Amino acid sequence: MNLDTEHPARHLSAADSARKTARTPDGRNGRNEGRGSGMLLRSMIVAAAAASAALFSASNILTDANPDTLGGKEAHTLALAPISLGNPAAAATLTTRFPSIPGEEIVQPQPYDFIVRPKSGDTLAQILIRAGAAADAAHRAVGAMGKVFSARRIRIGQDIAVSFEPGGNGRNHGRFLGFSLHPSYDQVVEVWREGVDGFRASKAARDLRHDLAAARGTIESSLYVDGTRSGIPAAVLVELIRIYSWDVDFQREIRKGDRFEVMYEQAFDAKGRLVNNGRIIFAALTLSGENKPMFLFKGDKGRHEHFNAKGHGAKKALLRTPINGARLSSGFGRRRHPILSYTRMHKGIDFAAPPGTPIYAGGDGVVNYRGRKGSYGNYIRIRHTNGYSTAYAHMSRFKRGVTKGTRVRQGQVIGYVGSTGRSTGPHLHYEILVNGRHTNPLKVKMPSGRKLTGEELERFLATKTDLERRYAALVPEARITQAPSRRVDSR
Repeated sequence: MNLDTEHPARHLSAADSARKTARTPDGRNGRNEGRGSGMLLRSMIVAAAAASAALFSASNILTDANPDTLGGKEAHTLALAPISLGNPAAAATLTTRFPSIPGEEIVQPQPYDFIVRPKSGDTLAQILIRAGAAADAAHRAVGAMGKVFSARRIRIGQDIAVSFEPGGNGRNHGRFLGFSLHPSYDQVVEVWREGVDGFRASKAARDLRHDLAAARGTIESSLYVDGTRSGIPAAVLVELIRIYSWDVDFQREIRKGDRFEVMYEQAFDAKGRLVNNGRIIFAALTLSGENKPMFLFKGDKGRHEHFNAKGHGAKKALLRTPINGARLSSGFGRRRHPILSYTRMHKGIDFAAPPGTPIYAGGDGVVNYRGRKGSYGNYIRIRHTNGYSTAYAHMSRFKRGVTKGTRVRQGQVIGYVGSTGRSTGPHLHYEILVNGRHTNPLKVKMPSGRKLTGEELERFLATKTDLERRYAALVPEARITQAPSRRVDSR
């Protein structure tokens, strides 16, 4: 049967028969009397038949289950033409060759994720289950992660991105797919489904862009306040203070009109978001007219350290301030005791800080006292080389594993700020003893640090020149105060 020719004939034949038998209301044949309306009816039928023929000629879309072969070409038979007028019996036999309109792309629902944050006492599995994961899947995912990263290292409040398939109604969670987190700004841990019930995990470096930022300014109030106004992040200012903490008494040596300069690293993710303010590459403090620059340099042993313009290390054998972000609340010397209410010798310096703030070992050495010690409360004393010792008092608790006889490294956490013993509030009491005699930690001449020589010194001087050039490109030569930081690609 030729679809394009036979079907219009069938439509016309059936319609014509209906027209010939049609009668007017008075019983007369409508062939002549109803000629006008008959022509209209015929025109409507012909148009419908033509549309039906055009529809079925596209037999690539609607076919029955029994194709015929005519003229050596594959054709597809259809039910009788009345299906174009809505024959349900014939329509029930039709199937669709394509699931959608040809050329239209089928959009599959995309997985989605959202952020959860651990609270005190949470386990990772509990967090995932609370987010909507099935318990067995959550435990398998955590087990997979354990092969590359310990769940114990996840911090309270850390962002964890949990991923799901969309639910059946588009609202509820579907199948749990995995999760990811950043244990540090430059690393990512990912856990994803593999197969029906399995999970795999990986830990890799993040794809980051590293730039340099720089700022300079004049001290009108304090280094911290004026540095913040100049656009320097708080973490960078703390690092700046640490670099100079071996040589500068920030309580007494900083004066109005002194100047600061700093150039530091910044890291951005693939979306251009700032994820970390990093190391200080160059810094300079001008105190009472004396310029004190520092440069970051990678030595022969692969370690990055800061050195002054002559190649002498900023790092000394002992720290003057073994705590970050603290305020010097009481100096060395005679003072009226805040509890005893009489004047007595204060044999160290006090740093006010929130409870739990980490306390660092002032230098390499061996712990020779750790425990309760009268008005000092929780107390640690460390013996260093060349007759030096340091002491730390009023701790809330000691770092696990730090006991009498433990060998510690400079900067290693040994305990946490508290208010044990005779204390009016949380702070660290810090002492330096030289051959058993108490000395002002802010005034004592620290044992010298590392000095570069030979080829290593030559490489440092070349690095120094390059860093000065890069800083000059970032900061105008004109004297500026409270200038916003500028940024340049460091690669």
